Amino acid sequence: MAKRFSRSQGGRPLTKLKSTGKVVKKSRRTESEDAGNKYSGSGSLDDRFEDHVKTIASEDGGDEDVEEENEHDEEEVAEFHSEPSNYDNLLKTLEKTSNSCTERNQERERQNKDGSDFEEESDYEYDEEDDFNGSDDNIGRNSAMGDAIRSSDDETTDLVDDDVSDAENGSKEDNTKLSSSSQSQSNFRVHITHKLSTEDIEKLLKRKWKYRWNMPALDSSNCIWMGTGDCFQKDTIAAPYGVKLKLYKHWLEVYNKSGGNNFQSSRQRMFFSLCNSYRDILHHHKKPFYQKGSDEDSSTMDAYIMHSLNHVFRTKDLISKNDAKLSKNWETAKEEVITSDNFLDQGFTRPKVLILLPLASVALRLVRRLIQLTPSSHKANVEYMDRFVEQFGGDEEDEDDAEAKNSKHKKPSKPSDYQALFGANNNDHFMVGIKFSRKSIRLYSDFYSSDIIVASPLGLITKIGEAEAKKEKDVNYLSSIEILVVDHADVISMQNWSHLNTVVEHLNLLPSKQHDGDIMRIRQWYLDAHAQFYRQTIILSSYLNPDINALYNRHCLNFEGKLRLSCEHKGVLPKVVLQVRQVYERFDSDSIAEVDDARLDYFIKKIFPKIKDTIQGGIMLFISSYFEFVRIRNFLKSQNASFCLLCEYTKQSDISRARNWFIKGERKIMLYTERAHFYHRYKIRGIQNLIIYSLPERKEFYPEVLNMLEGSRDMTSTVLFSRFDQLRLERIVGSAAAKKMTSSEKGLFIFK
Repeated sequence: MAKRFSRSQGGRPLTKLKSTGKVVKKSRRTESEDAGNKYSGSGSLDDRFEDHVKTIASEDGGDEDVEEENEHDEEEVAEFHSEPSNYDNLLKTLEKTSNSCTERNQERERQNKDGSDFEEESDYEYDEEDDFNGSDDNIGRNSAMGDAIRSSDDETTDLVDDDVSDAENGSKEDNTKLSSSSQSQSNFRVHITHKLSTEDIEKLLKRKWKYRWNMPALDSSNCIWMGTGDCFQKDTIAAPYGVKLKLYKHWLEVYNKSGGNNFQSSRQRMFFSLCNSYRDILHHHKKPFYQKGSDEDSSTMDAYIMHSLNHVFRTKDLISKNDAKLSKNWETAKEEVITSDNFLDQGFTRPKVLILLPLASVALRLVRRLIQLTPSSHKANVEYMDRFVEQFGGDEEDEDDAEAKNSKHKKPSKPSDYQALFGANNNDHFMVGIKFSRKSIRLYSDFYSSDIIVASPLGLITKIGEAEAKKEKDVNYLSSIEILVVDHADVISMQNWSHLNTVVEHLNLLPSKQHDGDIMRIRQWYLDAHAQFYRQTIILSSYLNPDINALYNRHCLNFEGKLRLSCEHKGVLPKVVLQVRQVYERFDSDSIAEVDDARLDYFIKKIFPKIKDTIQGGIMLFISSYFEFVRIRNFLKSQNASFCLLCEYTKQSDISRARNWFIKGERKIMLYTERAHFYHRYKIRGIQNLIIYSLPERKEFYPEVLNMLEGSRDMTSTVLFSRFDQLRLERIVGSAAAKKMTSSEKGLFIFK
C-alpha cells in the first residue's frame, strides 16, 4: 500500500486511514523510503496517486494491479470539523492539474508545428547535448555523512549533440570526447536523483559537521579548503568540467578573448569545480573588487554564474525532453508519469537560482557579466536592458568623465575602496527576475516565470512583509530555489544581517497555493518537504564573523556536504604608519552569551575611571555594533559625562555639530561606530586618546582609525578584547599572535 504522510500546515489533522483493503503493486510513491514521514509533514498525496492508478487500471479493463484482501476490513475515517488548512486547499487545486496535462502537451505540440514563440517552459529549445545517461560512478562522491550511497539511475538516452554535428566548431571526434566527458561526469543528474533515507536526514538535522580532509587553495599559500564527507579533488574532471558543451565552448571563447591563456589552471575554472560539486561553500577570504581585487572577484563571480547557468539550462533541457515525450504519445506515457521517476523534473515553482547582493551597482555588474557568459544563441535579444541600466547604474562614460573633471579641482576626500563601492548606484532595495527563452533573455520577468532572481535582502524582505500583510500576495517563488548565492556577505553584514536570515528561513517552504505546476511531475523530495537538504548555498565574503558562521552552520543542510576555507592571517599592524603605542587589554568571560556584559563591566570598572576626571578632551570611543553603542551612550548619560554621538543613524546636521564640538574640545568624548565609518568614512580630527571598545569587523578600518591620531601628543590607543574576539583579532594582529593573546595567562599586550 502506498505510504500516507501526515502533512498538515497549521490546520486540522489530515484524514487518517486505518485500512484501505486494497494494495497497489507498483507506484513510484510506494518506492520512496520512510525518509519523510517524521520530518516532511507531507499530506495525503499518495492516496490521490493510488486512486489515480486505480482509475487508469479500471479504464484499461485490467485488474492485475489491484488485489482484494479482506472484504471485512473497512476503511475507517476520522472526522474533523475544523476549517480546511491552506495545504488541504492546495491539494484540491493540484488535483486538477493531472486532468489538464494532455491539453497542455497538445498545445505545446501545436505551437511547435506553428513555429510560434513559446511562453514559459515551451519557450526553451531543447539542447540534445544533455547528459542524462545514468549514474556517475567516476566522481565517487558520497553524502555529507560519508556513508550514504547514491542510487544509480539506469536510464540511458540516445542523444546526439547539435554542437558535435557542427563541423565548423572542430573535429567530430574531439567534440564527441567532450560530450562523452560531460555525460559521464554530470553532477547535476547525480544530485537531483539522490534519495535521502531517514537516517541521512537525522544526521543532517544534528548539524554536527566533521571536516575530514583538506586541499590547498589556488593562489593562496596561507589558505586551505576543508571538506566533509569523502575527499573531493577538483582536478579529476576533464573538459568540459561538467558544463554543457555549448556553455563550455562559449565560456572558453570569452576567456580567451579577455587575454586568458591557461583555462585549465585558471581561478574561475577551479572555483567552478567547487561549485559543481553541489556542496555548500563558505569562501570568506575573497578579495573584493573595491579593494583592488577585481581579477579575483571577477573570476569567482564568473564561476558561480556559469554554475547557475549550467544548472538552469540542464533543468530546462530535462523538462523539454520530457515534454517532447509526452507530446508524441501521451496515452502510452501517462502510466509512466504515475508509476516511475523518469518524469520527475519540476519543483513547485520555476525559479531555481537566487543571487543575493548588497547594492544595485553590484547587481548591474553581475547581470552584465551573466549576459556576456550566456551563449549567443540564447541572447539574440535582451529585453528591457535599457531600463535595467537606467535603474541600476547609468552611463559609465559620463561617470568617468565626471570623476576626471572633479579630480582636476580637488583630491577625493574618500579612500579609493569607498569610491569603488559607493561611487555608483548604492541603492540597497532592488529585485529583478531573469528569464531565458529560446533566443532571448528577459529582464524584469514575472518572478514565477523567472529562472534566476537577483535581489537584495531588503528587497526580498519587503516582498515577504507584503505577503504577510495581504493574503492575495505570496512569496512562493522562493519554494523551489535549488542554488542560493550570497555574494559580498561582508557588505550585507554592514546593512542588516537579520534581513538575510529571514530570507533564508523563507526558502524551500511548502507553497500556500498552486502556481501552474504539474503535481504529477514534482520531484518527491519537494513533496516530502526535503528541498532544504538539496539546496546548495554559496556564501562569499572578504571576512568571517559569527553571523556568517551561524548562517552557514544552521541553515545550510545540503546532503552533499560542506566546503569551507581556513586561513592564516598576517594582520594589518604594519599599515599603521604612525608610531602609536597600542595597548591590548583582555577581559574574561565565561560564555559568548555573557561577553557583552563582561565588556561593559570591564569598561565601567577599568577604563572609565581613568577618563572620568581627566581635564584632557579628545577621547574617541570606537564601537563596532549599534547595540554596544546604545549601552555606552546610556551609561555616559547616567554619569552626566560630556560626550557627542556619531553613528549610522545620526542626522547630517547633528554630525557636523558633533565634529565641531569635538575638535574644539566642547565635548570630551565622541562615540563613533564602525557602520558610520563604513558608510561615510569620516576623518575625525582632534583625537588625543583612542579607545577601541570593540575591534572592527573590517580589518582595513583598524589602521585607518589609528592613523587619525596624527597630531596627538600621546599617540596611545587602548583596545579591549576577549577570547571570543578571536576572528577579529587574528585579522588585525595575525593568527599566531591572536592565539597567544587569547590563551596566555597574561592579560596585557603592547604593540609599537
